[in-house]
Amino acid sequence: MGANSSTIYELSENEYLKKLSGTESISENDPFWNQLLSFTFSTPKNSADSKVLEEATLSICKSLLENNPRTGNLSALIRVFLLRTNELKISAECQNQLFIWQAHNALFIICCLLKVFICHVSEQELLLHFTYQKTEPGLYEPDSEDLFEELLLCLIHLITEVPLLDITYSILLEAITALIVFLSYQLFHKEIIHESIIHKYLMHGRCVPNTSRLVKTLLYNFIRQEKSPPPGSHVFQQPADGGGLLYGLASGVASGLWTVLTLGGVGSKPTPQQDQYSPLANQSLLLLLVLANMTDAPDCPNPYRQAITSFKNTQDSSVMPTPTPHSFQINFNSLYTALCEQQMSDQATLLLYTLLHQNTNMRTYVLARTDIENLVIPILEILYHVEERNSHHVYMALIILLILTEDDGFNRSIHQVILKNITWYSERVLTEISLGSLLILVVIRTIQYNMTRTRDKYLHTNCLAALANMSAQFRSLHQYAAQRIISYACRHLRRYLYILDKLYFPHSHCSTLQHFFSALSDNGEEFLSLTCSHILRSYASSLFSLLSKKHNKVLEQATQSLRGSMSSDDSPLPDYAQDLNVIEEVIRMMLEIINSCLSNSLHHNPNLVYALLYKRELFEQFRGHPCFQDIMQNIDMVISFFSSRLEQAGADLSVERVLEVIKQGAVALPKDRLRKFPELKFKYVEEEQPEEFFIPYVWSLVYNSAVGLHWSPQDIQLFTMDSG
Repeated sequence: MGANSSTIYELSENEYLKKLSGTESISENDPFWNQLLSFTFSTPKNSADSKVLEEATLSICKSLLENNPRTGNLSALIRVFLLRTNELKISAECQNQLFIWQAHNALFIICCLLKVFICHVSEQELLLHFTYQKTEPGLYEPDSEDLFEELLLCLIHLITEVPLLDITYSILLEAITALIVFLSYQLFHKEIIHESIIHKYLMHGRCVPNTSRLVKTLLYNFIRQEKSPPPGSHVFQQPADGGGLLYGLASGVASGLWTVLTLGGVGSKPTPQQDQYSPLANQSLLLLLVLANMTDAPDCPNPYRQAITSFKNTQDSSVMPTPTPHSFQINFNSLYTALCEQQMSDQATLLLYTLLHQNTNMRTYVLARTDIENLVIPILEILYHVEERNSHHVYMALIILLILTEDDGFNRSIHQVILKNITWYSERVLTEISLGSLLILVVIRTIQYNMTRTRDKYLHTNCLAALANMSAQFRSLHQYAAQRIISYACRHLRRYLYILDKLYFPHSHCSTLQHFFSALSDNGEEFLSLTCSHILRSYASSLFSLLSKKHNKVLEQATQSLRGSMSSDDSPLPDYAQDLNVIEEVIRMMLEIINSCLSNSLHHNPNLVYALLYKRELFEQFRGHPCFQDIMQNIDMVISFFSSRLEQAGADLSVERVLEVIKQGAVALPKDRLRKFPELKFKYVEEEQPEEFFIPYVWSLVYNSAVGLHWSPQDIQLFTMDSG
């Protein structure tokens, strides 16, 4: 009825779009707007769709960019949108689909135009484009109203006031997308933007009073995880006679219908992934993270960060001694459930990190939950599948564990939670294991992966810190977890001996040691059994005797000798030489973790004592090491004490009998015989200038995950395409 169907590739020749971007000024009262905005369009669902659309309309956008200073058509389009949104809330309540439909279409066009404008002009120039009005060629008059602020305020009001219904889903999604587009200038700057025009509008003036409502609405959108409405439910139903998707609705509209566009298709069946996915929740979370990570203004803190770090539980009736700006209340139970269910995405993990690190109300609530496994297990799965995750996602998951392990109550409770059949853990069948033991297994596996693959000191330091925080509270460790703690320490003890041999005796090439270390299995868990303890003992004795004299000086001389044997002074040291200090740190920390457990909860962990006794010959070699002598005292005493009791119990003891002797010995061991060390406690502290990490990270998530947005990789300056 009056409209010809068109493919997306013909948009550049569409008469209505050409008129909008042309040299003729169009009054905001012109019937043209009804004609322009009366189209049915399935908005882009992914970056590929958005790219196709942008390529098809780029010439139109550039034409408007050139002609708008003379025509003011962008301002006219924005005013048309503002007029149509005045009654949007009432329209939603009255199911007035026509009004919502045209308002959505206007906003969609504005968003497409702004995205191209922002890629090609500065903020100052963009602001000028909002002021241009119909004038004589080559002249313009500043607008008396601040149309830029009016549009921002309108978008915020739309997001916070219009109810979420099937017929409003698309326009709410588009409003959130438009705010992301407004803030996207950061993508095109290598340096972090600390002051900008858009930041000024959002952090001052008329937008600020809406801060808490906006943050609360975005959080609730994330919590609700509302799926897209069924195709066609948010547009006018197709006539029974099978006519086109576009048809006349009222006089002045029928003659202006201009095209049918489908990207992903109105009327097409959603894929299973789309069926389980909430574009509105995803886009809301991305906008929330962008707002929360804006830098503070010189004269005031970021109000959106204030809101997200201070909100309280709806069930919390306590009164704060001093009012917190932009604070509000939200249902913590619903938020906790959503966080548990959505950890497969970077952005949900980043939100969880932000709340645990900065919102004390939320952190206290999470730590008090009796179903903490619902949150911890998804975090462990992220770390377990480290090969499939980007490094930033792994960092956030790891730091979340570190923050949780700062709490002694958490460290105790995780050993009381018993899990059944952990199917995703493939190295070993785990039919029954405590959450605490599972956490230990996954963290050690993460350290091991890092040491053999990524070799990131920051990662293994935080992994060890989390284990150290837990160590005094280890309880009833699963035999496999106990074995992995000891075997991982042994792996580095052996590696350490091998490196020392290479450094101090570079020409000896002990073939037995070489074979011993090359026999490491693929997963790096155990060495093949070799009867070379006497060789290890001999080497350890000579090496540690050498070290005990002047460790640093001898090491430096050995390193210089190694350099001298190379062809060039510029040649880098071999990996094994560079690794020595790192391995020393890891060994020290692992020994402290073992010592902490033995000192505080030996009687609760017979499996750890069993694993330690099984590997005692290797530990005994490190009694005289100058770097480890102090921490080895307790470990050596425990080995000696229990070895003696096992000798008294007889030969050829079964595993069960050995464990029985250990349990009896743990009761008999005088606690005052173990030397007391300061409690191992590590606390996560953000680096100085955290925005240097978080702002590029957040925008990389927007770039990769935002619904229906595409930016050319060549234009991105903030991060490289392989970052993260």
